Amino acid sequence: MTFTLNEYLKKTTEAAPLAVFRIFFGIMMLISIIRFWSYGWIDKLYIQPKFFFSFYGFEWVKPLGIYTYIIFIICSVSAIFITLGFKYRIAIITFFLSFTYIELMDKTTYLNHYYFISLLSFVMIFLPANAYYSLDAKIKRTSYQLIPSWTIDVLKLLLGIVYFYAGLAKLNSDWLVHAMPLKIWLPSKYDVPLLGDLMQKEWMHYLFSYSGAIYDLTIPFLLLYKKTRPFAFAMVVVFHVLTRVLFPIGMFPYIMIISTLVFFDTGFHHKVLSFISKVFKINKSEFDTYKILQFVPGKNKILFTFIAVFFIIQLLLPFRYMLYPGELFWTEEGYRFSWRVMLMEKAGYANFKIVNSKTKERFYVDNDDFLTAFQQKQMASQPDFILEYAHYLKGHFEDQGHQNVQVFVESYVALNGRLSTQYIDPEVDLGKQKESFKHKKWIIPFEDEIKGL
Repeated sequence: MTFTLNEYLKKTTEAAPLAVFRIFFGIMMLISIIRFWSYGWIDKLYIQPKFFFSFYGFEWVKPLGIYTYIIFIICSVSAIFITLGFKYRIAIITFFLSFTYIELMDKTTYLNHYYFISLLSFVMIFLPANAYYSLDAKIKRTSYQLIPSWTIDVLKLLLGIVYFYAGLAKLNSDWLVHAMPLKIWLPSKYDVPLLGDLMQKEWMHYLFSYSGAIYDLTIPFLLLYKKTRPFAFAMVVVFHVLTRVLFPIGMFPYIMIISTLVFFDTGFHHKVLSFISKVFKINKSEFDTYKILQFVPGKNKILFTFIAVFFIIQLLLPFRYMLYPGELFWTEEGYRFSWRVMLMEKAGYANFKIVNSKTKERFYVDNDDFLTAFQQKQMASQPDFILEYAHYLKGHFEDQGHQNVQVFVESYVALNGRLSTQYIDPEVDLGKQKESFKHKKWIIPFEDEIKGL
């Protein structure tokens, strides 16, 4: 086994796929940041709100007021440097830190593809993406056309995990038996050209549900196999373009389409680089040296071991929900960071009551005074949001001079078309409950059953 690992670590491949991946990654990230800025979302999401929901353990990560724009500038400049392969190591570390900081500033904006970008940029810190066809290689006059194979394989593995785990998550009774939540979402797309009428058909809802699950479970393997790769990539394009047309999920479909190009043979990537060279008058031949980038054996093993541990964590983390009792979709304990993409339609109502524990005087909170409409929507159906907001309210009213403050909530939630039912125990003083990784016993148990993973 040791011999096999050593042989694998010594195996080399063309650096062109990694160079193309680096270029397109930087371009897509730059476009994403410009798009985010141009829509006014920095101001709307990170400056206007009075309160921000934090990830547990990262409560210190907060927006910086007007200076929040600087973080986005740093992130965009680092994306440009990544594209050019200029000061790459510093650029990718800076991008990872700035992008992840943005992601952690407010839990309200959490999306699976933001998490994916953070993981991807973290992995890229350890890859020689500037070894070939980069400004770094040109300035140093040292271009490495051959690099360790595992430095490209890890990108394929990460993409495979995202797809396959998204497929596993769809193997549940709501998705397969009841076509939920697509049965709720698709009929609203009546105005989509050519497809609007079809979106009203129940058979179409089931077709989308089953084809989505099959696609996610099989696409990594179809991309790996050379004979099925062109067909698989066509599926990738159709699938992601269709989801972009039907759902407001931003740049994620385009990012996934571009990312899957890493599965193609080196000849394809050389053609891409030749095209870029022709457009920008770059002499590609000066990078084609056939030099081999070899890591120091000891360093190679340490680095590979570190990457291996990272992927073991990624393989296990999505299953942490099994440590909690109750229905995952209801409690959401272990839901995030597990590639459960667009699996539920959850709407809630949360009315907070402030009580003086001694005099029993009480009044209700107007959430509009503290939260934006978007924050309220996210808060009302997620228990960790409800708890954090309750703690904020307790502190706020204590600072105003209120005594013996207790915080209770009247909360109702509807999940995937079911009738709205009570969500949080109204008799529990949330001001006394502590956030932790433990099960939140004050969540009222789910009255139905969702079978599957």
